[in-house]
Amino acid sequence: MTSKNNSCFVYIALPEQIAPVTAGKFVIEATANGSVGHFVYGKSYLARLNAVAIDPVELKLTDKIYSTVKMEGVFGAIRDASPDHWGRRVIQRELNRVDVSEMEYLLSSPDDRIGALSFGMTVEPPTVKNVFNKTFDLEKLQTIADKIVAGDYKDETATLRERVQAEELMLIGTSMGGARPKAVVSDNDNLWLAKFNTDKDNWNYALVEHAMLNLASVCGINVAQSKTTCVGDKDALLVKRFDRKYTENGFLRYRMFSALTALRSDDSPTLRENWSYLALAEELRRFSCEPREDSKELFIRMVFNSLISNTDDHPRNHAFIACEGDKWRLSPAYDLLPAPLLSEYRDLAMVIGKRGRWANAENLISECERFLLEPEQAKYIVEKMAEVIKANWERLMRKAGVSKADCERLSSAFVYNGFWN
Repeated sequence: MTSKNNSCFVYIALPEQIAPVTAGKFVIEATANGSVGHFVYGKSYLARLNAVAIDPVELKLTDKIYSTVKMEGVFGAIRDASPDHWGRRVIQRELNRVDVSEMEYLLSSPDDRIGALSFGMTVEPPTVKNVFNKTFDLEKLQTIADKIVAGDYKDETATLRERVQAEELMLIGTSMGGARPKAVVSDNDNLWLAKFNTDKDNWNYALVEHAMLNLASVCGINVAQSKTTCVGDKDALLVKRFDRKYTENGFLRYRMFSALTALRSDDSPTLRENWSYLALAEELRRFSCEPREDSKELFIRMVFNSLISNTDDHPRNHAFIACEGDKWRLSPAYDLLPAPLLSEYRDLAMVIGKRGRWANAENLISECERFLLEPEQAKYIVEKMAEVIKANWERLMRKAGVSKADCERLSSAFVYNGFWN
């Protein structure tokens, strides 16, 4: 494979190993019909007794050359490790231009990215630095985030060194996905994803998301651990990284890939028809080490998203994580937010039943067998969860510090009137 300066080496942290090793090479080739991506595992990597696949969907552990035209030539698991909207925004400011290539995004992002992959230009991976912001940096990070959102990031009153330090501080945290301001911080040997509120928010997103994670936990869902803190005059949400584990020698990294990769789809509006809980339930049974449990868990999350009107439940907001060796499980739930709507008709981002994306009780149950559930089981789950959410959503919001006014603004999201029709 040749590259014309559009290639990189892909490194991977193997199970229970701190230092990454070189897994293979990734190339994006420009053709008359668009970009084509190629990936091949290195012979020395394939010879390792402890070698594992990057993912069990697109890049299985073989000696073949893999190719893709999706997402401008970027394989799903590699795109999952690339920065998303917020990280790209920060990198564009760091490079002082918007015409940044996919390869540049990969190479410009630090190694706090999700999962176990990293990227570089040298055959041998660089030494792991494990340098992260601290929780006491949160106020400075919030200030930088506010300036980026306001379009006034370059502080002309600061010295060059101060501006560079500020940019480096915010750049750490660009690979975690999503559109909201965020950064990775360390505290007591744990890594947390800090998600900041902004002056443009319609309500207190940090407190509301924390409450939704608690509500999901009450409903029996496996969720990411979270907490909130006050940063200056704003609240911030801290979500514990479940793809990292602290050891005395550094952090272990666990492989991850999104549901978008599992569905072999991408972000294109023309492929949204492939966004489906039903298809995802069937796909996960190909690689989950606990397919029945994960299928039921996925169904429960689908019901929860319907009952809180989480209409942003797109496939990047679901993921799978390598839990032991080459075993995969559905990751803890994250990015759960209600959407207050006036309409009595709600659509989720993914297909949930025979009537498409309609967030309705009957539609949720209509294809329950594909989640390995009997209709009576599914009906019980829907009815019980509706009771739990109706009885607890406001209590848990107020307990999390959400104002009464914000609760009123969001009240139409929960067990909405059209859910039972």
